[in-house]
Amino acid sequence: MEEKHAIEVTDLVISYQNLKKTSIKKNLLHFRHRHNERFVAVKGISFYVREGEILGIIGKNGSGKSTTLNALAGIFSPDTGTIDLNGHNISLLSIGVGFQKEMTGRENIILSGMLLGFTEEQVHEKEEEIIEFAEIGQFIDMPVRTYSSGMYSKLAFSITAILETDIMLIDEVLSVGDQKFRKKSFNKMKSLISNKDRTVVIVSHSIDTLRELCDTVMWMHDGQIVRIGEPNSVLDEYVDFMEKN
Repeated sequence: MEEKHAIEVTDLVISYQNLKKTSIKKNLLHFRHRHNERFVAVKGISFYVREGEILGIIGKNGSGKSTTLNALAGIFSPDTGTIDLNGHNISLLSIGVGFQKEMTGRENIILSGMLLGFTEEQVHEKEEEIIEFAEIGQFIDMPVRTYSSGMYSKLAFSITAILETDIMLIDEVLSVGDQKFRKKSFNKMKSLISNKDRTVVIVSHSIDTLRELCDTVMWMHDGQIVRIGEPNSVLDEYVDFMEKN
């Protein structure tokens, strides 16, 4: 039986402007030189994710893991290389991404759902379930700019969890919010990814989360893939590396 890939990444390179914190005078004097300086966050990586697979990505801060996730979501454009989602719809669960701050939570549910490719009618059918799961009470009809980070994360998680897409991208969300909600969201995530047709990519610093949830783990360092493979062996090697460095 032929193996089907939900995600195929080939020779991906992503860079962005490197703006150093210096004085205004120095910035003006060296603007022309500084303008050409770019930081290469992802350096020609290639990997694939099978349909129904749960891939975890780990690495210290600045390793390129969140940049890679944002590229999969279409937020960052590659300098070179390709990302092929093979026709699957995709959602990114990441705090601080996607909400219109002046709109209410209820309005953002509709907008977010339609951006994920659902019809307005389909979103309305799931609206009350999303609101109930989010547990933010009367704030659902208040502008998102009035939300605490905890309320923001609860609503973001609820939308992505209830409006189920083919591919889910998760960036550190399971570690946010109060203890009760963390437990509820973790259990919901386990339920969602138990669906063998759903593909999941999780970026996290939590060794325990990746051990429990993932089929495969990819370790990134300095914009490159150090190792990709069975979770326990990759994570053990990563922990050993971090303890020595």
